[in-house]
Parts: sequence; structure tokens; C-alpha cells
Amino acid sequence: MFGPTASGKSAVAEAVVERIPAELVSADAMQVYRDLPILTNQSAYPARLLGIWPLAHEASVGEYAPLAHAAIDEILASGRTAVVVGGTGLYLRAALAELDLPPAPGPGVRERWEKLYDEGGAGAAHERLAAIDPVAAESVHPNDRRRVVRALELAEMGASLAPAHGRLWAGETRHPTVVVGLDLPTEVLDRRIAERTRAMFAAGVQEEVKRALAGPISTTARKTMGIDEIAALPPDEACAAIVMRTRRYAAYQRKWMRRVPGIVIVDADRPVGEIADDIVALARTRKRLPRL
Repeated sequence: MFGPTASGKSAVAEAVVERIPAELVSADAMQVYRDLPILTNQSAYPARLLGIWPLAHEASVGEYAPLAHAAIDEILASGRTAVVVGGTGLYLRAALAELDLPPAPGPGVRERWEKLYDEGGAGAAHERLAAIDPVAAESVHPNDRRRVVRALELAEMGASLAPAHGRLWAGETRHPTVVVGLDLPTEVLDRRIAERTRAMFAAGVQEEVKRALAGPISTTARKTMGIDEIAALPPDEACAAIVMRTRRYAAYQRKWMRRVPGIVIVDADRPVGEIADDIVALARTRKRLPRL
């Protein structure tokens, strides 16, 4: 089950689990961390691979994938259904299939390319990428620091960002799978994002982030959306900045979701129980619900 942030994935997945013998498996790059439950919107409902690592841990999809496969296999072996839910596309795919993942960089490699990008500028870093991997350079904007740096890392190791990206949804899932995408009107999603962000501040997200930054925190955990805004801005400004950034991310997720082969798009602008009933019926009959 995939969907943009604030589309109600967790609530719907929990309702599905209440209706059939099933267990949840989280597929979210930030919810693998403990100690940021408010900022990462973690549910209290039991789920595999939720809050499994401390903030000091450098998480990777390569480490997550075998854990997800083992969890899903164990659930299926017990006669239950695995409900894999998340908003991180790569983690969702890694849970469902065998990915040919690019290698992780060696010690200091990422830092060296980040230094090149930061000191030499985006243009110079992108020109360097174009010289050693022109195909990857064509698919990456110079201002996308993260992807330019990753493409340079891969090129140095004899791999490429471009083919890895193109294979993301190629091939078969490890088990028969129904992929459901939750969607709802933009104005409804925007309102939900704003409401959820305000609720985070009311629940104490500022104190949570302050505690997190007071201890060791990895570069991957440090990328959690909202940390920088909360650390640097007054509460009202931080809240507004997070809302805008989250809306942009949700728009990206919606575009990505509609490119997933075979996904069934379900209307999420209705009661949770009604959505869960439709998904259970879909899974049982293996029939497609109409695409929106």
C-alpha cells in the first residue's frame, strides 16, 4: 500500500489488518528510526521494521531489504497476509522484490564528492558527472545535490545511477502481490498536511527534535523532513516551512505512484473502514478496482 504523505496509509492499513489475518510491515525510510515518532508520524499500532534502529545508525535500503524479505516470509509462512505499507518508493519496492541494488560507497567517498559539490559548485560537479557518466548526467538536475553526489559515487565504482533508476519497478515481486495506491484531491491532501503539521507541534515535536540533535545522529537520520526547519526557525515559521516542503514531497509521491505498473488507485477521500473493505475485497477476488 502506497500513497502520498497524509493520505491515511497507516490508518487504512491498520483497518485492513483488523479485517483479515494479517500483519503490517513498514516500508518507510525514516520510520525505521526510533526517537522521532512525532516527526516521522509513527503509529502506535504494531508493525514489523518500525523504529528498529537508533538515530546514530546509517540506514540503507540494502540493509533494509533482507530484513523486509525475512519479515514477509515469516508472516506468509504463518498463514497470514503481509500488508506492506509506506511512502518511500524504493523501500516499498525493496520489500516486494529482489532489487539489483547499487553498491554502497566506501569510507570517505561520499564526503569527498559532497566537498566537490559544495566547494566547486553545482555546475562544476554536474560537469564532472557528465564527463564520466553522461547518461546519468542527463537524468539528474545540477541542483539536485543528493542525486548528483550519488551518481558520482556510483560512476567511481563502475556503476551508474541511470540503469538502477530505470530498473526500479522492473521484474516480478517475490510473492503474488496486489499493489494499492491511495489518492485524494490535492486540496484535501493539502489541508490534511497542514492539520497534521500543526498537530505535530502541539504534540511536542520541537522537544523531540531538540533531544535528537543533542545526541549522535547519522547523516541519513539527519535528512528526516522537518529537522532543519525546527532546529533553525521559530515555531510558526518552522510549521509553515514544513507544510510547504511536505506538499511538494506529496506531489512528487503522487507522480511516482501513478508510474508503478499494475497499481490500483483507490479513492482515499472517504471513511477509513470503507477504503479497507474495498482493498480486502480486491485482494480476495484479485479483480481490479477502477482507476481514478
